[in-house]
Amino acid sequence: MNKLNIIPITFFLILFQLNVFSQTRLNKIEKKIIKKVKSKKEEAINFLEKVVNINSGTLNKIGVKKVGFEFKSEFDKIGFQTKWIEMPKEMNRAGHMFAYKKGSKGKKLLLIGHLDTVFEENSPFQTFERKDSIALAPGGNDMKGGNVVALYALKSLYELNLLKNATITVAFTGDEESTGKPLTISRKDLIEAAKDSDIAIGFENSTGYNDATIARRGSSNWSVSSTGKRHHSSEIFSDEVGAGAIFEISRILNKFYEEVKGEELLTFNPGIIIGGTFADFDKSKSEGNVFGKTNVVAQTARVDGGLRFISENQKNRAREKMKKIVEKSLPNTESNIKFEDSYPAMGPSEGNIKLLKVFNDVSISLGQGEVNAYDPLKRGAADISFVAEYLDGIDGLGAMGDGGHTLQETINLNTMEDIIIRTAIFIYRLINTN
Repeated sequence: MNKLNIIPITFFLILFQLNVFSQTRLNKIEKKIIKKVKSKKEEAINFLEKVVNINSGTLNKIGVKKVGFEFKSEFDKIGFQTKWIEMPKEMNRAGHMFAYKKGSKGKKLLLIGHLDTVFEENSPFQTFERKDSIALAPGGNDMKGGNVVALYALKSLYELNLLKNATITVAFTGDEESTGKPLTISRKDLIEAAKDSDIAIGFENSTGYNDATIARRGSSNWSVSSTGKRHHSSEIFSDEVGAGAIFEISRILNKFYEEVKGEELLTFNPGIIIGGTFADFDKSKSEGNVFGKTNVVAQTARVDGGLRFISENQKNRAREKMKKIVEKSLPNTESNIKFEDSYPAMGPSEGNIKLLKVFNDVSISLGQGEVNAYDPLKRGAADISFVAEYLDGIDGLGAMGDGGHTLQETINLNTMEDIIIRTAIFIYRLINTN
């Protein structure tokens, strides 16, 4: 797999036109696939409703496992070997559902989804509510709908005896919304599956018929802590007292804005800041406690934020700049910065672009229009990024809807059938390609 550096989206489209091979007509088997998927439209929606109504917030380990076993049972029925992979108790995560099918023909596929949602047990948003062609659905768009797309595409192919020689691994993780640490454990099985596959297909929510994701930015966290000299505020800026911790943390943030900002596809955000005489931050709860007075120079300050990047090189350049800024403290203050990796980047690659071409051909053959590369600035991180180092991939093939991660999350039921059809034919063409 030949990784490229940062490539503007317009360049994706130029390369997109260079692939002369094209299959934009449906064959007889593909027409049968369409009929089979259509026959399962209501069954798919009913199953979606069933799994949406099981709360599976990341920290609801029982709920995540229950949803996982609903999918496990369905994959058992279509000839897959399945297993539930438990996570160590200290990680406070449920585990993952994997399904396997071994064959001797075509590309070996890794299908990626996740069972957990952002809606924990205390969320007021818990129930699937159908309103004509739209359903209010906590986690339906992100991403139980995508899991259902993958399942029913495979079900349709299975019932037409089209998976007999295929090699497919399905990996539905249980902690995508808040990954278990260490990542060496929580993503071990996913990475091992990638090393034994040729192509990864991610079923994160779709941004529309005309978009697919072939590049995702990585995500990491950073935290800056500053200390100053506690003293009466009347003597701030003196040689004895100095600037105080809040001025120091402010200097750092301003320099980040002036000197780190600017690279294409690089962003960073200070999400939480606290400071005063005493300041404590509980990261696990995203809660802080602070005490101070307006007439006392701040003794401590802290800011926590995130960093988004399109490559490891870009991430490391940004971190080096941030470290150098932090090292230059104001008088009588000290600061340090810590970084925590979360998601690697899914950089653009020639292989990803070729996959987009195949997917586009399927879409055109179905009359669903051309598919373009989606701007990575507009997408968050996802599990497919963990395997991007090992194989080519495409993401965003899941369900369509709006309001993901909000109490107004919806899923467009009218589009489910067409999305499943497109996915099933895409998979069919890949497993019949050497």
